[in-house]
Amino acid sequence: MNHNIKSIRPFIGSKNFETSRRFYRDLGYEETILDSKLSVFKSNEIAFYLQDAYVKDWIDNTMIFLEVDDVDCYYNALLALNLPEKYPDVKLIPTRNLDWGSECFLHDPSGILWHFGKFK
Repeated sequence: MNHNIKSIRPFIGSKNFETSRRFYRDLGYEETILDSKLSVFKSNEIAFYLQDAYVKDWIDNTMIFLEVDDVDCYYNALLALNLPEKYPDVKLIPTRNLDWGSECFLHDPSGILWHFGKFK
């Protein structure tokens, strides 16, 4: 098979749609409202869909890996946003250096786990 793939856009849910919309705008994503229960969030060529849908098992098992150029720099930028102070359920976990590279973690207001990493 020969594909000319241009993007992949995961669909993620939210416990509180309005809170999650605000959170992702605070992260610097540009929101386009598609309808009252669905938005797309973009940063450069990266995008994902946020839904006004909450299924605990789904949300609790959703993880997204976003590759970045410099994990420490990205972590410091996240830290400067004071997200855990603005959003009670948000957790920011510092950079860990591993055999394959490094990563830091961010739990969004619903509990979705974002990995921000760089491969060696």
